[in-house]
Amino acid sequence: MGSVVDIKLKRANKVYHEGETLSGVVIFSSKEAIQHQGITLAMDGAVSLQLSAKSVGVFEAFYNSVKYTLRCDVRRPLLAKDLTKSCEFIVHSLPQKGRLTPSPVDFNITPDSLQNIKDRTTLPRFAIRGRLDSTNCVITQPLTGELVVENSDVPIKSIELQLVRVETCGCAEGYARDATEIQNIQIADGNICRSLSIPIYMVFPRLFTCPTLETTNFKVEFEVNIVVILQDDHLITENFPLKIYRF
Repeated sequence: MGSVVDIKLKRANKVYHEGETLSGVVIFSSKEAIQHQGITLAMDGAVSLQLSAKSVGVFEAFYNSVKYTLRCDVRRPLLAKDLTKSCEFIVHSLPQKGRLTPSPVDFNITPDSLQNIKDRTTLPRFAIRGRLDSTNCVITQPLTGELVVENSDVPIKSIELQLVRVETCGCAEGYARDATEIQNIQIADGNICRSLSIPIYMVFPRLFTCPTLETTNFKVEFEVNIVVILQDDHLITENFPLKIYRF
């Protein structure tokens, strides 16, 4: 084994808040004494951007994630290879003060309630009702509610919860919007019993969600889709915008 450098942060979960001190140690492992010309630490915060293939000839960049990295560089003599080690850590915004006001939503999904349908006569008859306990959500707490299938002419194959992150990026030339599925959870499998209450329970994934963010040039928002898949492959989708907070 040659010379190796490593970074060990004092905080095991690598989660920090604004104003806190990032501390730890840099560890060198070598079987023999080594020469170096300086050791430097650098901290980087970068917004990851990606190109969209939806428009030809137009540059569209979508906010994806903010990545914080601590990097240690050990400069070696001319004929020796420099040593480099990077360590990623997480920065959480400070918790908001006050209490979050719940915003429960009751919903009824029928052929008449669906949007973007040209010919409703081709749709099977169904009635699905339910409730989201709140669309104002705390990021550390699950999204909860319930769903009941009252009736359906066609057997049901599956019911799923789909969490979507919506990224909007813009400038003087205009705005572009991109939606990405970041989590899909099946809450029912097969042709479930009618009038049976099915719990809705979704934990927000730590690495793919953040508090809802809105600035002059970009926004990060979240939505949840309730997706009912019928045996004849009809897809029924109901969309609910979410506001995510950190308390």
